[in-house]
Amino acid sequence: MAELPINDAQSNWLPVGDISRALAHQGYVVLPNIIPEHVADELLFAAENHSRSFRPAGIGRGDDAHRNTFVRRDKIAWLDASDARLTNWFSAIWALRTGLNRQLFLGLWDFECHLAHYQSGDFYARHYDAFKGKSNRRVSLVAYLNKGWQPDQGGELVLYPQGFRGPTVSVTPQLGTVVLFLSEDMLHEVLPVARNRLSLAGWFRVNDTTGKRLDPQD
Repeated sequence: MAELPINDAQSNWLPVGDISRALAHQGYVVLPNIIPEHVADELLFAAENHSRSFRPAGIGRGDDAHRNTFVRRDKIAWLDASDARLTNWFSAIWALRTGLNRQLFLGLWDFECHLAHYQSGDFYARHYDAFKGKSNRRVSLVAYLNKGWQPDQGGELVLYPQGFRGPTVSVTPQLGTVVLFLSEDMLHEVLPVARNRLSLAGWFRVNDTTGKRLDPQD
């Protein structure tokens, strides 16, 4: 994925130190109301611009990719880091990647992301974003773009830090909130929604290129 130059004046709003410590100690972090207004506006504009590009989401990747409405029912539209209209967003992403590599030695190489649109009744059943040793995704990121979300509208992201039987963490998909977690370790789901729900889902990845396989893959 092509990178745009980092604009230091507008790229450091994600607290790398706090994020690194939380990922290291509990495997996740929730950052309410963290997205600056100009970045949120940029992402909302991208969503409007991609309104005709949303397609039903599948599960799996490559030859294994397929749609399963018993698992997820959202629609997605992939974003491109070379899009000049997303400069502020991706500047922050590259700054965060650099910081995570310095503090956690993760070897993160690139970042892929898409917008996700849930309509009333849509959900995403419990799952992991990556299976240990089977994927190059290391850190997952979710950003929410919904104004005035109400408790009775559902759509919460539910994290299971200790697996099926442990306590859960519920995150309201309110505009400005960002969640990060370890892709291989965090079981999670999206509860059914009662109104349109918009988010951005992304993954920091390592480079698993070998003689037989080229990664990161599209």
